[in-house]
Amino acid sequence: MSILLKASTALSLIKWKRNADKFNLDYLSSETSEKFKTARQAAAMIPDGAVAMSTGMTGTMRPAILYRAVRESFRKTGHPKGITWITAGGAGGRGRVPGTVEEVALPGLLSHFLSGHLETARRILDMGADGQCELSVLPQGTIAHLAEAQGNGEDFVLSKVGVGTFMDPRVGSGSCVIPGKGTQFVSVEGDSLRYTMPKVTAACVIGVGADFEGNIYQEGAPILAESAEAARAARTNGGVVIVTVAKIVPKDPAQIFLRAEEVDAIVVNPDQEVALAIPQKKAWPALLPGAQEDLGKAMERVNALNALVKLDPDRSDVDRMLARQTAQLYQRVTKPGVKCIIGYGLPQEVGRLIDQSGLGKDMTFLIETGVYGGVPAPGIFFGMAFNPEKLVTSAQMFHFCEDNLDVTILGMLQVDEEGNVNVSRKSDDPRKYIGPGGFQNLATSARTIIFVGAFSARSSLTLEGGRLTLKEPGIPKFVKKVDEVTFSARAALDDGKSVYYVTPLGAFKLTDKGLELIQLAPGIDVNNDLIANAQMTLQIPEGEIPELSPEIMTGEHFRLSW
Repeated sequence: MSILLKASTALSLIKWKRNADKFNLDYLSSETSEKFKTARQAAAMIPDGAVAMSTGMTGTMRPAILYRAVRESFRKTGHPKGITWITAGGAGGRGRVPGTVEEVALPGLLSHFLSGHLETARRILDMGADGQCELSVLPQGTIAHLAEAQGNGEDFVLSKVGVGTFMDPRVGSGSCVIPGKGTQFVSVEGDSLRYTMPKVTAACVIGVGADFEGNIYQEGAPILAESAEAARAARTNGGVVIVTVAKIVPKDPAQIFLRAEEVDAIVVNPDQEVALAIPQKKAWPALLPGAQEDLGKAMERVNALNALVKLDPDRSDVDRMLARQTAQLYQRVTKPGVKCIIGYGLPQEVGRLIDQSGLGKDMTFLIETGVYGGVPAPGIFFGMAFNPEKLVTSAQMFHFCEDNLDVTILGMLQVDEEGNVNVSRKSDDPRKYIGPGGFQNLATSARTIIFVGAFSARSSLTLEGGRLTLKEPGIPKFVKKVDEVTFSARAALDDGKSVYYVTPLGAFKLTDKGLELIQLAPGIDVNNDLIANAQMTLQIPEGEIPELSPEIMTGEHFRLSW
């Protein structure tokens, strides 16, 4: 990484940190009509007891000024109060970033929070754990589809997503983050699950620009997420639609995203961010549809910012070896033309290798935020892609995946003897709850599923001379029974899916008898390192087990090809 790039990135981050907590809630452009409001005026339009839905993923395309305006309105006037707030994806800042959904984490303001991914909303989790608000969870794609359904005048969705998992009331706690506490939004209907959620009556969404008449545009957006679905749900339910934009633009009928009659109030925020530390006015071209930017330079810039922000862990030599192992398995079990979605964390490193190897030219990456094509961006930029082909809404993307998703690469927190996977619950403490995100939607849609993660938590591994040594076994992640079934192995087998589990020590394939070892890392002993440190029965085939190649172990001369 060049010294100039480091200095430039550090300077931009310093400027962002200096201004990140500043919001001009009274700004009103002089070139507007009555539909345009200050952020304070817009927040006052949300009634007590409203069901608000906002959009965005991590720090991307979040309506930051609306979050702050609602918070300040409540602190000064006591209104709006008793709000139910819905987000489909992870919309918090881990208690560290201003302008996220955590702004509404005030007792009395927030009465209920429903999301697909709750881990980043730590202040809200604290409120839930202290009994100050209700916590609910639904799959990310299902929330998007429920908003879409409400926009069409419907109040439920029937789906196979979640059957056999904790979402299924026959198996687990359903939509209740704290088992047995709160409203249940899932019921069984035939061989499917019937999902509902509170009717959205206040959409707080984000656009890029608005014309004088009040039409909303998204040219310059890196994702669309659920903005259209949330707005149309609120409109159909007789609620209020508030959109924050960065600028006033000329009218262009061919590019209208939301029509003026679908919008009640527009807040112009000249300082609006397209993503964390990226102002809308200086959006990176590489993240926008149709871009043909130099991928190496774009990745270098993002990696520099990720390194400075430090919201994601540094990757070790063992992590990089695991990514190479997973990428090679991907190459073996797929073929040119596949469509793939990767999850957050280690799967992102796998996606980078797949693209750098050249396989990316003959496949299509998808992202659940609605990004089609390009290369998924890592770290805090998760949800966006470099050089994407086009954008659709997240509801449209999840529909597309139902019939077109060939493979998904996902993380894993725990695996049990049947092959079930837990990624949603770390412990009984609601403060540490994660949620499934889009995991369950993707696992239901994909024909091939590759899970990737550590064999044990807090273990000590060294990689030297192309051999792996397990020094400390750590805490078992391959257990007799997972704490929460986020992925149902039985449902996957019944559906004819191919499922793999990749760890640094070796890789496994799901069979009717359980997990069968199909690869082993050089230096790892089956009995002393695998069997002895798993709280479950592993299926060990007779004969010699294939070892990972030196190219995977060291990275030297590592190549992929179909």
